[in-house]
Amino acid sequence: MITSLSLPHLALADQEALADLFRRGTPGNTARAWERDLAYITAWKLAAFGQPLSWPEDEGVALRFILDHADDLTETHSPARDTAAALVAQGLRRSLACPAPATLDRRVASWRAFHRMKNLASPFDAPLVAQARSRARRAAARPPAPKSDHPITRPVLEDMLDSCDDSRRGRRDRAALMLGWASGGRRRSEIVALNHDDLDLREWAAKGLIRIRLLTTKTTGADVAPRLPLKGRAARAVLDWLSTACIEEGPVFRPVSQADRVLDRRLTPEGLARIVRHPLHIAGYPPGFASAHGLRAGFLTQAALDGAPLQAAMRLSLHRSAAQAQRYYADVELADNPAANLLG
Repeated sequence: MITSLSLPHLALADQEALADLFRRGTPGNTARAWERDLAYITAWKLAAFGQPLSWPEDEGVALRFILDHADDLTETHSPARDTAAALVAQGLRRSLACPAPATLDRRVASWRAFHRMKNLASPFDAPLVAQARSRARRAAARPPAPKSDHPITRPVLEDMLDSCDDSRRGRRDRAALMLGWASGGRRRSEIVALNHDDLDLREWAAKGLIRIRLLTTKTTGADVAPRLPLKGRAARAVLDWLSTACIEEGPVFRPVSQADRVLDRRLTPEGLARIVRHPLHIAGYPPGFASAHGLRAGFLTQAALDGAPLQAAMRLSLHRSAAQAQRYYADVELADNPAANLLG
């Protein structure tokens, strides 16, 4: 997506070098989000104004973008509805309903980032536009929807593990689920990004401990890559998978063919999502019971149920915001809170 920064005051070679620096220094998930947002923004302006994007963009266009995404357009008849309908037809927008404030915030943030890449002032920084954006966020405020319908707490995880057989696929699934849960509730992207050399086995013989290096997460980069502990059953499951699959280098988690043959390529985030869905189905849970994010939600929910201090859980989950992590603790039924049993 970052192919050229279009900075006329720089030599072409410098522009190319700067674009390459942006590509190498931008996390993959961020780059993919930028690509989707650029496609949406470009299509929106073409549908709304019949014109391509301008750099810098006009403040009136930025204001119209916010206004078009501040209302439910289902029952209205307006140019904004016509524009939204065109985007729905192109598969770029799900419906005519008002988008979530977080979706608008992300697209605005991407548009601002594109201006920064070109060393241009963003129209979204204009006082009137910024005020309109703030009011739109408040007007469309809604309770945050959970990323997983249910947390995968310890009992649910045990049911999932019981459904994993001793085939290569079953051993892989067992290792991925246990590592993802026990190392702090890892995200899909973090689990599938692991390579063999990210697993430090030097303390295994003496302490039964594997240290996992996470080169890139949503809150950390390679310069401060955390090293998280993995112990007990989870560590043994990972070692069993590595031995069974004869993995000594490269990706830790890989696809397994229908013939139960381990492939060389890296498992995708969607492949990890299937690893979560399939054991839930085999264990008898209803469709859609939990997503891969349920591993993360389940770890924190179980930590709350077990009385683990929030800060201790956050050291493993790597949440930057205590308020965000606290939501999982707040979701625990008050009667199940260990503090309710202090007198016995």
